Order: sequence, then structure tokens, then C-alpha cells
Amino acid sequence: MYTPKHFEINDQEELLAFVKAFPFATLVSNGEDGLNAEHIPMLVHVDDEKRVCLQAHIAKANKLWQNVANQADVLVVFQGENAYISPNWYPSKKVDGKAVPTWNYRAVHIKGNINFIHDVKWKLALLEKLTNIHEKEQPAPWSISDAPQEYIDKLQAAVVGIEITVTDIQGKYKLSQNQTAENKNGVRDGLAEAKQPLAELIKP
Repeated sequence: MYTPKHFEINDQEELLAFVKAFPFATLVSNGEDGLNAEHIPMLVHVDDEKRVCLQAHIAKANKLWQNVANQADVLVVFQGENAYISPNWYPSKKVDGKAVPTWNYRAVHIKGNINFIHDVKWKLALLEKLTNIHEKEQPAPWSISDAPQEYIDKLQAAVVGIEITVTDIQGKYKLSQNQTAENKNGVRDGLAEAKQPLAELIKP
């Protein structure tokens, strides 16, 4: 990912917090059938030795686990807020006309080695963690125990676990950091008027 210094984020804790806030990822692999992209929610797991992993699952009918070897290199892309930036929002444009459109966004790229997991206990633990995280804001959170055990047993048998050991993590927050304070204020106001959540992230 091309990342000018203005937009580079290197703090791993901040980047992992971003992944937790925007867990729906694009998993890119290169296997027997060539390039492939899957769109799946991911969990961040840090073990006792501070090894960082991403965990997820796919349908067993998905041939990914057969086309990509264990320990193969993969890329996982996480995207946050993004928005078009109009040059009309820059006060400097009125002075010299030197402004062009661009796009602001936040993204984190993670590279790692993938492994496919068939262990029943591991898969059930993952499904429980996923459920608890994403149900916690519900008025009456659903839990796996709400469903019949034989139904859960049947469903877990139909999925394959994924664990990706992280080897590299890169972050890019393109938030008009290369603009003057006046232009940043203009961008923030323009985004706010357009009701874009990104407005709150533009700092003068």
C-alpha cells in the first residue's frame, strides 16, 4: 500500500483497535485457482506470547481451504470511513485555483500466514466469541446456547476455521494532513454539511 509519511500510522495498538472497530475484512489469497477475495468478519487474538492472529470462519463448501495451502501468504484489508473531497472546500482554491478532487479514507492492511482449522472445540469457541462481541449491544443478546445443540453441531460441522498469524501490519489514514489548517477546516465543514462521519476525524 502506497503510504506517504503524512498519512502513515505505525502504532500497532491503534491499528488493532481500528481492526476491532471495523472487523468486516477482505481476505485476499493466491491459490490453485489464482487470485481470490473473500469478505468475512475477523477477530483479533493476541496469545500469551504476544503473537497476533486474526481468526474467522468460512463455509466448508467454500473451496478456499482446499485451494490455498496452510502457511500460505495472505493479505487482509480493513476499511473504515471514506468520502470524496471537493476542491471547492479549500479556501486556497479561491486564491490561486490550485486544487483538485481527492478521496479521504482510513485503511489497515495485514499480511500473514493462513491456517485452516477443523477442530470442533476451536470452531465453537470462535463462534461463541464472534457472537458475544457482535451481540453485546443488543437489548437481549442472543447466545449460541439459545439454539438447539444438535442444530449448532450441524452448523459447526459445515464451517472451517481460519487463523492468520500476522507478519506485517500497515495503516493509512488519509485525512487531509497535507493541507493547511484553513483548508482542513474547509474540508471538515464540507464533510459535515454532507453528513459524512469522516468530518469528525479531520483535525486542524
